[in-house]
Parts: sequence; structure tokens; C-alpha cells
Amino acid sequence: MSLKVAIQMDPIGPINIDADSTFRIAEEAQARGHELFYYTPDKLAWRDGKVTARGADLKVKRIKGDHFELGEMREADLSEMDVVWLRQDPPFDMGYITSTHLLDLIRDTTLVVNDPFWVRNYPEKLLVLQFPDLIPPTLIAHDLEALRAFKAEHGDVIVKPLYGNGGAGVFRLRADDGNLASLHELFALMSSEPLIAQKFLPAVSKGDKRVILVDGEAVGAINRVPAEGQTRSNMHVGGRPEKVALTDRDREICAAIGPLLKERGQVFVGIDVIGDYLTEINLTSPTGIQELERFDGTNVTETIWKAIEGRVAAR
Repeated sequence: MSLKVAIQMDPIGPINIDADSTFRIAEEAQARGHELFYYTPDKLAWRDGKVTARGADLKVKRIKGDHFELGEMREADLSEMDVVWLRQDPPFDMGYITSTHLLDLIRDTTLVVNDPFWVRNYPEKLLVLQFPDLIPPTLIAHDLEALRAFKAEHGDVIVKPLYGNGGAGVFRLRADDGNLASLHELFALMSSEPLIAQKFLPAVSKGDKRVILVDGEAVGAINRVPAEGQTRSNMHVGGRPEKVALTDRDREICAAIGPLLKERGQVFVGIDVIGDYLTEINLTSPTGIQELERFDGTNVTETIWKAIEGRVAAR
């Protein structure tokens, strides 16, 4: 099966080919004989009933500094593609949301991965609210008094932007920390969005586990250990990836959320687990493929593409 595959992603030039999951997805697609078309989100457009993108045919190479070749720029009708990958990084802002609305319009003719309707309606920090028995004590609120009451109850808490990503804007407030009001004021100057607060989980010192699911099934995990003196474990802010096995609790969490993810067309998902608790379900642009493949010696990306090819064949 040879598919026409479009990839909507951030600029390909600066990526780290040893870590970037989108590069690995493109590399495996190419190895399987699929044709690749690359464009950035700002080149997506709608005109006269057609969803189009201005981009170029793509070939990738695992050569640092020379990792891609582009054909001539052209406009492509995305309804003529077999698959479109929605792979740009957050922020989950109105630009991101608009792209999901446009890609919604080709769902009848083209498989969009992950399904844009549910990507839009399942932001990472909100989808977990459907599984209250799996998550730590959590508050979503803009009201300072609600935040104060939550902190008074739980003492040591994490406060972060509801639509943030990559560990940006994550603060730990210990029981004796008096900066909540100032922090709330700072966030309010930047956005009217609510904040998310969660009880601090000491188990984070042992790592924040990224579990990867394909079509609702767990395929493996990596552990992300915070740098010395840090709360955040995200790899691009200094977290260290480590090999780790799935626990019974990880499998229990995946069994609870997996059927919904599969039903909603979320083919490639990364969830975050600290200790026994689910903290996020990442649909927008999950990462961790290359680290998992190196640690486990498996071809996770092949599993992803087999799931996609199966969905295309079923259509």
C-alpha cells in the first residue's frame, strides 16, 4: 500500500533528527513506500470549497545538517491526500484551533491523524478530567480564592497554565510559599484563561513517565527524570530520559482510557504518569518515539503506520 501523506508541522530545518518524533514518522513512512508532502501551518488555506496547503514534496535522510530535500513549492488539495498528519507543536491557541476546523472539512475523504475534531475538544489537561479516579487532586479555576482554598487544603501544589506546553510556566508552591497571589496576577496579565493546580506528587523526583499508546494500546514507556533541583522533567528543559518498564498501574490506566482514544481517532497518544497518577493525555503533538525505540529496540513507528494503513484500508 503506497499512500499520499501530507505532514503539517513546524519548520523542518531546525529539528533534532535524533529526537524529533515527526522526523521519525516521516522516515518510516518513506521506508514503507509512502509519498510525503510537507507544509507549515501558516500555509494551510480554504478557498472555494477546497482545503489546500502550499508546500513541497519531501524526502528525509538521517544525516545531521542535511536531513531533508524539498521539491518545488506547489499548492496541494488536501482532500486528494490519503493521510494528513497534524503535527505542529502547541501553543494550543486560536491558530492551532483554526487549523483543526479546516482539517475537519476533509475528514470524509482523508484520514487526519490525530482526528482534529477530538484534538480540538480534548486539550491535554482537560481530557484527564473525564477520569477523576486516575488523576491527583486537581483544580481548574481562574478565581484566586478557589486557588487559595485548594492550596490551603493540599499545601504543596503545582500551578501551571491550562493551555501551556513543554513545561513552560510550571510553578511549585510549597506550603509556606506566599507567592500565589503574585503568580495569579502575573498569569492574569498574559491571559484570561483558567489555571490548573494539582497536588504536588513527590514521586516526580523518580521521574515523570511518558507512556505511548497506539490506537488505544500501550506500546511502551520512557521515564523522564528532572534535573537536580528541578520540578519539571520535560526533556527540552533538562529532563533525562531513562529506560523503564510498564507497571500494572500503567496498564490499568491505559485500559481505562484506551478505548475512548481509539474510538475518537487518536492513533498516536502520549500520556504522562507520575507514581500512580495520570497527569496529562497528550494528543496534539506527542513525543518520545525515538527514545522509546532506542531503549526497547522496537520499531514503534512501524506499529503506528500499520494502524494508520489499517484505518485507510477500512475506509
